[in-house]
Amino acid sequence: MSRYPRIDLDGALVAVTGAARGIGLATARAFVEAGAHVALGDLDGALAEEAAASLGPRASGHRLDVTDRESFAAFLAAAAERHERPLDVLVNNAGIMPNGAFLDQADEVDRATMDVNVFGVVYGMRLALPPMVERGRGHVVNVASLAGKVPLQGLAVYNASKYAVVGLTAATRLEMQATGVSVSAVLPSAVRTELSSGIDLGVLPTVDPEDIARAVVATVASRRGEVAVPSYVGRLAALMPLVPEAVLGRLRRLAHDDAALARVDPAVRERYLSRIGAPPTP
Repeated sequence: MSRYPRIDLDGALVAVTGAARGIGLATARAFVEAGAHVALGDLDGALAEEAAASLGPRASGHRLDVTDRESFAAFLAAAAERHERPLDVLVNNAGIMPNGAFLDQADEVDRATMDVNVFGVVYGMRLALPPMVERGRGHVVNVASLAGKVPLQGLAVYNASKYAVVGLTAATRLEMQATGVSVSAVLPSAVRTELSSGIDLGVLPTVDPEDIARAVVATVASRRGEVAVPSYVGRLAALMPLVPEAVLGRLRRLAHDDAALARVDPAVRERYLSRIGAPPTP
């Protein structure tokens, strides 16, 4: 029997960050289809409102800067006021993925990566968890990455940010275990979204945003601590530390694990980097 009180998504309030496009939008849609009220937060507030309008009356769009604690607090307050109910589920999805050689990457890009990918999650949890603990029920899902388990060339600081989210989720889950509130991490492999646009991932496994959305929604019932998508890649990642480094190196070369450095369409990648405010890496 689960130690967590059941959350009925029919009528529940879910807040999703980075929800105007990609995984976030697919996740918001999946929760709406499950009967939930959903607040979509995104740095592009107009696009979040447009996305919410496409999902129907149970969705609302809001501007949200996850790197600003006050902005995050205002988003959660607006969500509760607009939908007239307390928050049941928070999905920390917002993230950025600049790519490039570690020695070439600008300090400000690294700082932005950590601010969005790590502190955006920290702020969300610190704001959403106390009311959930007070009520004795609630659920937080942090969308991390298999890059939080598997290092990849050309993504060093992104790797660091996702390793941080995986550890943060696991440790916070332990602290919450007697409260009735659960914390889960969903770890996608490469997802067919703008985040990885312009990178030829070769034989690396790829999934669609809808696959991640289904996994996120499923954690509300399962309350599993960590979910990899696809699941078999998670099992392979767990075995990697047991493989001799020389053998692992050959397997990495076969899988083109240097794709974020060597298999890049500069024009496509530059469009993404420009949108997130990161200069192209030399």
